[in-house]
Amino acid sequence: MTQMPELVAILHSLVGLAAVFVGYANALDHGTAISGVEKTIHDVETYIGILIGAITFTGSVAAYLKLSAKISGKPLQLPGLHLFNAGLGVLAVIFGILFVQGSAGGGMGWLVLMTLIALVFGVHMAVAIGCADMPVAVSMLNSYSGWAAAAMGFMLGNDLLIVVGALVGSSGAILSYIMSKAMNRKFFNVILSGFGSGSGKGAAAPAGPAGPAGPAGEAGDVHPIEAEEAAGLLEHAKEVMILPGYSMAVAQAQHTVF
Repeated sequence: MTQMPELVAILHSLVGLAAVFVGYANALDHGTAISGVEKTIHDVETYIGILIGAITFTGSVAAYLKLSAKISGKPLQLPGLHLFNAGLGVLAVIFGILFVQGSAGGGMGWLVLMTLIALVFGVHMAVAIGCADMPVAVSMLNSYSGWAAAAMGFMLGNDLLIVVGALVGSSGAILSYIMSKAMNRKFFNVILSGFGSGSGKGAAAPAGPAGPAGPAGEAGDVHPIEAEEAAGLLEHAKEVMILPGYSMAVAQAQHTVF
């Protein structure tokens, strides 16, 4: 049970890799002669499908390596994090325009360059997130895999893939938003790879007397509790609700609850 998140992450990577392969097969397929607006739409959906698939693939692999402790779980924060991400995004847009404009005369070079950028961004997105925040990252990768599947549906003309991919993509994005709000984090920091930086709302407040914080942030009263006090509360409680979570799964105690 404790290995389920990493299993889900590696399965997401396969969806992303499949989207990349389908995208390149679609780009190299010259069996059907199309032109005009139809050709432009074909190139755009191919480009977007490969972009999302490549990000999903390397991001999911990096998430799997973090969750399985094969690489360090600490967030890797490079200098100029958001500037780096913005630069990659601008390059992806520019290469997309060049690919669509030059696809008739062979724009595969721009497609390959974009794929390399997307692969780098996927790794950078995942390594910038700490292990404690990985559940939201995996949920977001789930959303990416859904949109990659939807893109495959457009490329293959498969309505089922489009519908299922859109459902998975939208539900994954909604779940990520709900989880980030519950963890007192900013949703867009997940997408922009700033989730593990500790600079968001969820950062710990400085030590000091309990009470309301100043205008710089929000804080509540801190009520420390000892083991004896917790035992007393449980002893005198009329009803106790136990919510199974990741810690219970780590302790292998979830079976006694069910």
